Amino acid sequence: MKYNFSPQPLETISVQVESSHVWEVILGIAGFTHAKLRHTFELDEKWSNEKETMPVSLVNNLKMIEKTNFWYGLIMLQNKLSSSSVQEFEKLLSVIPLESFYDTLLPYKNRNTEAMRKAASSEYHRHELFDNYAKHFEDHDFLSGYIRNLALYTHQELYDLFINTMNSWLNWISKQGEWEKWIQALGFEKKQSNLLDMTNPLEKIEFITDGIKYLPEPSVWTVKLIPHVSYRPWVLEARTPDTKLFFYPIKEEYLLEQGVPPNELIRIYKALGDELRLKLLYQLLKGPLSLQELSVQFNTSKTTLHHQLSILKAAKFIQVERGVYSANLAQINNFSGKLYQYLGIVK
Repeated sequence: MKYNFSPQPLETISVQVESSHVWEVILGIAGFTHAKLRHTFELDEKWSNEKETMPVSLVNNLKMIEKTNFWYGLIMLQNKLSSSSVQEFEKLLSVIPLESFYDTLLPYKNRNTEAMRKAASSEYHRHELFDNYAKHFEDHDFLSGYIRNLALYTHQELYDLFINTMNSWLNWISKQGEWEKWIQALGFEKKQSNLLDMTNPLEKIEFITDGIKYLPEPSVWTVKLIPHVSYRPWVLEARTPDTKLFFYPIKEEYLLEQGVPPNELIRIYKALGDELRLKLLYQLLKGPLSLQELSVQFNTSKTTLHHQLSILKAAKFIQVERGVYSANLAQINNFSGKLYQYLGIVK
């Protein structure tokens, strides 16, 4: 069989590195209000120590965002607006059409539910459309509740909450001694990443983020990589109908002074400094187990185990996929080398 055609160039995804203090403000709010995982964040102790200096209005707004998970909406809006400052974010948000506002806030599920999402965004006054769409996210940790919460507040209430929280957080966090150093480090990371000459976008993503292996998804043509300090040590993912976002922790070497141990090293040895966590790691080295299986085996509540497992996961000793935990042999084999590196010991 013979073919007669003129091949067109293959399209590939576009990889963009974005960095601004707007993203850092939003990720700080997201991290501070993440009740389940906040104890694993590098800045948790600092946030706790400085919380008394927060204005009461900011504390109340953060409680509202923790309850509703509206930090996710801030991420979606900044992805849409790409603001370089909180002031620009406020200005652009004040003129965005209401349908576009809700279209941006409502999370994408898949092509089968896209018509339902579009209907809810265009008829945002009909709460039942939000409730029906939320049912498709019942298996998600928070998005079903997030969608239902959007319907409970007016556009003006959401706007005021977003803008007041962002301005107040920026005013509070920028008074902390390291804020300017963070912003400079993030700007340097963006500059260095954009100088890379790599033709394979998947390799570029993995190299910049230090390990994220991205599998292309239907309809996604843009991948945004956003370095951060406030959400360390975690990688955060989000997506829209056509864009995938990865928020990855900035290299710690940009933030450290000589002689100061890296937080990764501290996390590693803290994770090992508990009998139950060591037993969990020992058991997972024998084979993957679910939270239910671990709960039965250790005769311990799922809540307690989830807390301990999150600490091991933050130290990268374990990984979880579809609710099944397994040991990360690479980290287990390499962690002593990180200590030698810090101490300057040549092996």
